[in-house]
Amino acid sequence: MRRRWWLFRFFDLVIKFWPILKPRQGVVVIRMDGIGDMVLFRNTLDEYADLFGIQRSDITVLGCESWRTISKQIFSGYKSFFIDEHAFARNALYRFWMGIKVKKLSPKITVCDSYFRRALMSDSLLWMIDAPRSISSIPFINEKTRPEFNYYLSQNSQLIDTGPYPTHEVLRHYNFISQVSGKFFNPKIPKIEWIKKSSSIIENKTLGRRYVVLNPGSNEYGRRWPLRFYIDVANKFINNDYAVVFVGGKGELVDGLKTSLEPDSPIINIVGLTSVPELMNILNMASCVISNDTGPAHLSIALSVPTVVIIGGGHFGSFVPYPDEISPPSVKFLFDRMGCYHCFWLCDKRQNKFNSFPCVSSVSIASVMGAAESLLKEKV
Repeated sequence: MRRRWWLFRFFDLVIKFWPILKPRQGVVVIRMDGIGDMVLFRNTLDEYADLFGIQRSDITVLGCESWRTISKQIFSGYKSFFIDEHAFARNALYRFWMGIKVKKLSPKITVCDSYFRRALMSDSLLWMIDAPRSISSIPFINEKTRPEFNYYLSQNSQLIDTGPYPTHEVLRHYNFISQVSGKFFNPKIPKIEWIKKSSSIIENKTLGRRYVVLNPGSNEYGRRWPLRFYIDVANKFINNDYAVVFVGGKGELVDGLKTSLEPDSPIINIVGLTSVPELMNILNMASCVISNDTGPAHLSIALSVPTVVIIGGGHFGSFVPYPDEISPPSVKFLFDRMGCYHCFWLCDKRQNKFNSFPCVSSVSIASVMGAAESLLKEKV
């Protein structure tokens, strides 16, 4: 097992056996994953109240700090508790302090149904809480993670097999609640509610024009469609009288973006300058969104905004593209299928870790423009 697991073991044990005097009640749902994963899960949460015979207000979503700011609206009616996932995975004192707070939630039932997850994060939290009933899906396990997962999974009350790899994450969530309840739930298209509101950050810059959002970043360099392609697409839209807005998180700053843009470029570059709620407002009012395989793409799709997603084959089908039965007509997934698909992003076909994966960079500018123009025509 990894060294960090043994380092944290003492603190986790103290939390597990920390005495809690308040009565056990309600359900804690562990969602220690990114914004995109949260979006794909969101629909099934509304089945949990009936599933466990409780009120929505008795359900606590245990989530990541990265999407705290949009949780009040997206998880209206539910309780929530947030952890800085990075500090929890690295800082023993922060982990201990958060662990005690989570323990004090004192649920009767804990649930963890993510397939791709980290044992040191989600499964350790489930174990620390030590609820009378703990329900977990069987995660993706490789030889490196098998010892950790085998231990934690052995401590659960109920294990759910949500399907073989690469079952799509949305279908997994519905398989999970179907097996827990004993009745079939029909999968739904991912959707989140967000009040339409213009963004003050770009309102003056777009001057009332229609605008297209381009998201050239990703937390993995390889999943980034080449920046020069994005700039080419941006200029084509500008020539068609659209304003173009580049967005992205602070941790996804695209190298060379500022230097790649001409000083008088009409492209509106707000990469790293928006909060998550502001990003939601910008996406929600866009004519079209073009994005790499990352969180904003799922947000845009769930907001029913016309969306083009450029994807590779690392774990093709697990998150993107969506299966036909849950894929809205407002989205197009573009990819160039290769024989090396399902490499889990362990690509040996690029020169260095800062290059795009070949399966991503091979998607053509013409196909992206064609997909975007098709969606815009359908919208009209």
